[in-house]
Amino acid sequence: MQGEKFSIGGLAARSGTKVQTVRWYEQVGMLPEPARTAGNQRMYTRGDLDRLIFIRRGRELGFSLDEVRRLLSLADRVDLSCEEADVIASAHLEEVRQKIGQLRSLEAELERMLGQCRHGTVSDCRVIEALSQGKKD
Repeated sequence: MQGEKFSIGGLAARSGTKVQTVRWYEQVGMLPEPARTAGNQRMYTRGDLDRLIFIRRGRELGFSLDEVRRLLSLADRVDLSCEEADVIASAHLEEVRQKIGQLRSLEAELERMLGQCRHGTVSDCRVIEALSQGKKD
C-alpha cells in the first residue's frame, strides 16, 4: 500500500529496529525528516520503511555507515551502473575474509592453550601462563 503511513513506533516495529535507532538515522541524515501531523507526531511512508529496512540489512551484513550511505545514494539513482555497488561489496567481502582468517588464527591459539591444560591448579594453568607470557612457539 503506497499511501500507508506509520508512526515512529509502527515504523520501528515493521522494520525490526528500535525507536531511538530510527531517530538516530534521521539525525545522521540516512533517513529524511518525516512529515508531521497537526499534533507534531512523525509520520513515515512506505518509502521510509523500505529505506530503513535497506539500512538495517546493510548493517546486519557488516557494511559501515559510510558504505550503507553510499549504497543508499546509488539505490536512489536507479539509472546508474551497479559497478560502484560491486566495488563496495567486493571491498567489504575482502574485509570479511581477513576477519575470518584472524578468527581462525585466534581459534587455533585458544585450542592450543586449552589442549595443554592439565586441569590442575591455577599455578599450573596453561591458559593463565599463555596470557601472562604471550604466544609461545
